[in-house]
Amino acid sequence: MGDMLERINPISASDHSSVVSITLFITLLSACIVIGHLLEENRWMNESITALIIGLGTGVVILLISGGKSSHLLVFSEDLFFIYLLPPIIFNAGFQVKKKHFFRNFSTIMLFGAVGTLISFVIISLGAVTFVRKMDIGLSFGDFLGIVFLFRFPANLQPEQFLLPLIRSARCRQVLSQDETPLLYSLVFGEGVVNDATSVVLFNAVHNFDLSHMSPDIAFKLIGNFLYLFCTSTALGVAAGLLSAYIIKKLYFGRHSTNPEVAFMILIAYLSYMLAELFYLSGILTVFFCGIVMSHYTWHNVTENSRITT
Repeated sequence: MGDMLERINPISASDHSSVVSITLFITLLSACIVIGHLLEENRWMNESITALIIGLGTGVVILLISGGKSSHLLVFSEDLFFIYLLPPIIFNAGFQVKKKHFFRNFSTIMLFGAVGTLISFVIISLGAVTFVRKMDIGLSFGDFLGIVFLFRFPANLQPEQFLLPLIRSARCRQVLSQDETPLLYSLVFGEGVVNDATSVVLFNAVHNFDLSHMSPDIAFKLIGNFLYLFCTSTALGVAAGLLSAYIIKKLYFGRHSTNPEVAFMILIAYLSYMLAELFYLSGILTVFFCGIVMSHYTWHNVTENSRITT
């Protein structure tokens, strides 16, 4: 009898909490979408503020009702965000970005995203070293840099998970409009994307190089690593986009149904992101440029019904 009940109810007790968490997450996300749509014309409220208020309110209610016993419901998996939620957001941004405005301001984007991040890193590094030494705390140079990364890149110190620039890029799509402020949109979003690649290079430099004895060789290695990461990630995204356009054009998936075309485009974009992460590149850059190439080439090779779907 017990075996029969287990077969009827495949969800174990250990998985039940996960189901509850996912259900709560989907419910809150749906509420944010509906309320954000209703407040779309409001000058003082936007979708980001609405989501923040709903999330804080829900967390407080759960903690007060359960007395902290159900706090596990409030735990949000980083893998869920970086593996499942972030790639579609960045791909959609690349697919819909106004390419003319983006590439016209590309030098300015690189200035903010690469040079600006490096300047910020140096300033915070010097500030941390000065402050800690005045406090007479015995820390090594590596500890100083660890403090810098806690402030400059507030995540769990994994190179593919620098959360701040990614959240800023996603938030940019909600607050700014490409049509009303094309220059500001391309600068803010593009800086967040390039910032990811710069952050990965700086993080690897702290771990792989002895920065306590700076030399021209280390500086050139840092620049070389950044150029390698940026160019390789971009090339992988462009190659994935061109490959999808070529395959769809040659095989003509849409002659029977639009589903294979749309599914193939999504899978290729997601594959490019995962390959970039697999080879320790910038998945954000890869899937972003994959979206740009797909919107310019692949989209024109799909059927009319698939264009409407995408």
